[in-house]
Amino acid sequence: MSRGKNNKSGKPVARAVAKYTVYNVNEPAELMDFLMQKMAGISRSKVKTMLTNRVILVDNIITTQYNFELKPGMKVQVSKTKNNREFKNPMLKLVYEDAYIIVVEKKEGLLSVSTEHQKERTAQHILNEYVKRSHRNNRIFVVHRLDRETSGLMMYAKDEKTQNTLRDNWQDIVTDRRYVAIVSGEMEKDGGTVESWLTDRKLYVSSSPYDDGEGKYAVTHYRTIKRANGYSLVELDLETGRKNQIRVHMSELGHPVIGDERYGSECNPLGRLALHAFKLCFYHPITGELMQFETPYPANFKTLMLKK
Repeated sequence: MSRGKNNKSGKPVARAVAKYTVYNVNEPAELMDFLMQKMAGISRSKVKTMLTNRVILVDNIITTQYNFELKPGMKVQVSKTKNNREFKNPMLKLVYEDAYIIVVEKKEGLLSVSTEHQKERTAQHILNEYVKRSHRNNRIFVVHRLDRETSGLMMYAKDEKTQNTLRDNWQDIVTDRRYVAIVSGEMEKDGGTVESWLTDRKLYVSSSPYDDGEGKYAVTHYRTIKRANGYSLVELDLETGRKNQIRVHMSELGHPVIGDERYGSECNPLGRLALHAFKLCFYHPITGELMQFETPYPANFKTLMLKK
């Protein structure tokens, strides 16, 4: 707060210092183009840095997508102060955040949720510590999981109501959840679908072609992208989201994900499970807006598939 002129009582008047420069949107535009027009002379790289540093808001929501579609009536706010909540962690990248959800990209080797034996080295704990910087009572809520050795995109809720909305309506809210994997051997087909009932046996997940009353129905669609060097690069589209679903279904086809010793892989050329969640699309649980996120395939996936 800054001190302004005295009022009639002779006491100084407190005046709020503007924290943002506000630009009104009058016609449809992408965020990058809009900012470059309004902030004359600014470079694209500078705008990208500002987006990465999370100092750009649209209608009070932090926005990091350079191609975010602006509509007439919206307000774009550019923070005048340095962001003291900048998020940096070598195992976790913050992709998107608003008042209700957080989307992150997790590295392999990091647990999605805290367990009895591992509470701190988890995405859940890291994000909890991050949101508590704003208020000590803040916390994040688990919506879905990725296996420890799987990398890629994940979403968490920032309140229990949003968590329940996402969990109870997951099949309707999520429109596209896709993975890329490198599997052992050359796939016989260019594409197909695997269906079975999966049962969690604690140490592993078993699969049955029949409903025995214990398992959960699972459907995985696959598309072979490339075959090279005794491996296949496969894109996987999940219709259901069961524990170890992709790993079990690929093993059933006779092509386990490389690095997946539990389900039959006998090689590990990358030193990790070759499975990455690269695409996540869903309707925002509060606004209903279609949100679409995509990350590149891991660089070592591409290198391994280069024909020798």
